[in-house]
Amino acid sequence: MRLALLTPFDFPSVRGNAITVNRIARGLRERGADLQVWDCSVVPEGRVEREVEASRPALIHAFHAFRVGPLAQRLARKLEVPLLVTITGTDGNHDLFDPDRAQTVRRVLEGASTVTVFHDTMLTRISRALPDLAAKMVVIPQSVSFGDGPPYPLAERLGLPTEAVVFLFPAGIRMVKNPLFPLSPLERLAPRFPSLRLVYAGPILDPEEGERLLRALAGRRWAAHLGTVPHSQMQSLLEASDVVLNCSLSEGGMANSVLEAMACARPVLASDIEGNRSLVEDGVTGFLFRDPEEFEAKAVRLLGDPGLRRSLGLTGQTRVRALYAPERELEGYLAQYHRLVPARSAGDFLLRGSL
Repeated sequence: MRLALLTPFDFPSVRGNAITVNRIARGLRERGADLQVWDCSVVPEGRVEREVEASRPALIHAFHAFRVGPLAQRLARKLEVPLLVTITGTDGNHDLFDPDRAQTVRRVLEGASTVTVFHDTMLTRISRALPDLAAKMVVIPQSVSFGDGPPYPLAERLGLPTEAVVFLFPAGIRMVKNPLFPLSPLERLAPRFPSLRLVYAGPILDPEEGERLLRALAGRRWAAHLGTVPHSQMQSLLEASDVVLNCSLSEGGMANSVLEAMACARPVLASDIEGNRSLVEDGVTGFLFRDPEEFEAKAVRLLGDPGLRRSLGLTGQTRVRALYAPERELEGYLAQYHRLVPARSAGDFLLRGSL
């Protein structure tokens, strides 16, 4: 079975879609899959069309219904092959309900052979908007996989004291990630906890939001923005941190950053939204917050209690290893591929062998 994977971003981008697609493609190749990935952010649409047509895939898999879904749907119809669409985040949380984008997303989802999501909460959300879609929706949870890279020199880069307690914000800087949120509550805590450091790690994806963040960081010596960190160094950066923040306004069922933090036994302090509740159990694998006051109160607990940080982190790590193994993710997609493109019958192979 030859597969064509279309994504809005791929390696070396460190955006969530790129991390997800790279992990899945790498795992499928290790299992012998014949596939090619097209990064629609760098390859012109016309070239993608020509190359996908020339490859003659048995199935097209699109990651993100709005950004690459229309192209994938057009190709699937032209080649008369099944289309599998994976909802990755903004397409299910925002584009599906946006007046200017909803029609495009709905058309893609309705035309897909199968639609996969990362968690039951996304299945419920989309099914409420499109009840007829429920029958062809499948939940395939994400997993965690880190590349090999040199350790990230966090302490040397920022001149951190040995007693520093690092709150890491690992995300591309854009509005949906709400990057300015932690600054005010943590600023109130900085005089009380001089060991506190807030570190942002991720590219500036929204120039206006990036400018606001950089202006806000000026003069706050306890906070810094590292810029883009290669994903191959993220494991070492997470392990050099003490608490991982997710302040997102929405997530596509489960955030890579939260999964990765838990896999590294780091407690997560996350906004109380569906996408984070799917992973973070408040007081068990991390903390959830609904407003700045709750964020501040729970940050105080994490700052003052290393044992609590360690306990929450280890519980999260155990849960990720038990529930979100790469094998489960890969088996989920392989099952859908084989369901949509059944293997030829034994008689067909016998006939071909006799020719």
